[in-house]
Amino acid sequence: MNARHGEAVPVPEHDHVFLGEGHDRNARKTWSVIVLCTIVMVVEIAGGAHYGSLALIADGMHMSTHAAAMLIAAMAYSYARKHARDARFSFGTGKVGDLAGFSSAIILAMIALLIGYEAIDRLLHPVRIDFDQAIAIAFLGLAVNIVSAWLLSGGDHAHHHGHGHGHHHGHGHAAQQHADDSRAIDTPFGRLQLRIFEDGVPPRFQLRRFQDATTPALGPGDVELTTLREGGVQQRFVLRDAGDCWESVDEIPEPHAFELRVEAGAGAGAFVATLRYEEEAGHAHGDHHRDHNMRAAFVHVAADAAVSILAILGLAAGKYFGLYFMDPVMGIVGALVIANWSFGLVRDTGAILLDMNPDRSLSRDISALVAAQGDQLGDLHLWRLGPGHLGAIVAVRSRDPSHDASYYQRLLDRFGDLSHITVEVTSTSPA
Repeated sequence: MNARHGEAVPVPEHDHVFLGEGHDRNARKTWSVIVLCTIVMVVEIAGGAHYGSLALIADGMHMSTHAAAMLIAAMAYSYARKHARDARFSFGTGKVGDLAGFSSAIILAMIALLIGYEAIDRLLHPVRIDFDQAIAIAFLGLAVNIVSAWLLSGGDHAHHHGHGHGHHHGHGHAAQQHADDSRAIDTPFGRLQLRIFEDGVPPRFQLRRFQDATTPALGPGDVELTTLREGGVQQRFVLRDAGDCWESVDEIPEPHAFELRVEAGAGAGAFVATLRYEEEAGHAHGDHHRDHNMRAAFVHVAADAAVSILAILGLAAGKYFGLYFMDPVMGIVGALVIANWSFGLVRDTGAILLDMNPDRSLSRDISALVAAQGDQLGDLHLWRLGPGHLGAIVAVRSRDPSHDASYYQRLLDRFGDLSHITVEVTSTSPA
C-alpha cells in the first residue's frame, strides 16, 4: 500500500439540498387538500348539529382525521425545506418525506385494524342502518376524495420523474443506462473496453484498447462487431478511429437488446467473444425518484375513496336486496386493501430509512465501469439521499497511478442521479 490509500478529492463548497424536484409543488398540493378537508369537516359537523344527524357529525370527525393525515405530509415538506441547509443534517433533509411516509403507513395500518375490528363486530352484532342517509354521506366522502386525488394528481406517487439537482449535473440515469454499460474483454491483443455511448448523440459502439509492449498490433479495421437479434436479424458494425477511441460508423437501432459477437484479429490469432445486452424495463428511472411523502398522502386519499366505494356497494346491497351483512363484509374487504397498501408503503420507506441499496442496476453499472478501467472494485455503498438523489461511496483498488480519486470522480460524474460521491483509491502496485 502506498500513500494513495484513502485519497479523497477536494470538495468544492456546496450545500446538501437533496429535495425532490417537485418538493414545493407537492407541498402546495397537500395544503390544498387540507383546506378542502377542513371546509368539508366544518360543514358536516355544523350541518349534523343543526339537523340532528349523528352520522353526518361522525363523517365530519372522520374528515378531521383525513386532514390530520395530510397535515403530516405538509409539515414534513415544510420541515425539510426549512432545514434543507442545516449543517446538523450530514446528508440534508431529503429523507424527512420518507420518515413521514413511514409514519403515515403506520397510521394506515392502525386504521385498517380499526375498520376490520368494527366490521367484524358489526357482522356478529348487526345494528340498524339508515341506508338513505348513509349512502348520501358515502357519496359525499367519495366526491371529496375524488377532488383530493385531482388536487394531488401529477405528483411523484404516480412515478413522476425528474432529474435531481445536486453536486453533479448532467444526464440522468435514463440517458446513461447504455452509455455506462461498459464491458471489459481480455484478448490476446490487450484488454478491450466496449460500451454503448449515447450522451446527447445517436447511440454508437465505442471501443478502447489497453495494451502493453508485448501485445500484438491491432487497428479498428481488425475488429468486427455483429449484433444478432430475435428472428435471426444480424447487423455488422464497422469501426473508425475517433481519436480517443474506436467508434462504430453506424448507429445502434432500438431496442438495445441483442447478442453481440466481438471478433478481433484474423486467421490463427483471431479472438471471438459473445456478449448479451438486455433492455431493462423501468431501469431508466428507479423507484429512488419517487416522493414517498406525496405517495403516502395519495394512498390516504385512495384508501378513503376505496372505503367509500365499498361502503356504497355494501349499503346498496342491504337497501335493495336485503343483504344486510354486505355492509360489514365490505368493511373487511376495505380493511384488507388498506392493510396491503400500508405494507407496501412501510416496506419501501423502511428500506430507504435503513439505507438499503435503491438501485442494483446502477451498482452493476458502476462495477462494470471500474472493471473496464482494468481496476478492482473493493467496496461500494449506494443509498438514497432524497427523491432523485443518491449517495455513493466507492472504494477502488488500482495498479495504475493515473487512476486516482479525481479520475474516478470524473467517470462517475456521468451518472446524473449520484448527487454525493466519495471515492477512495488504494494502490495495488509494488511499493
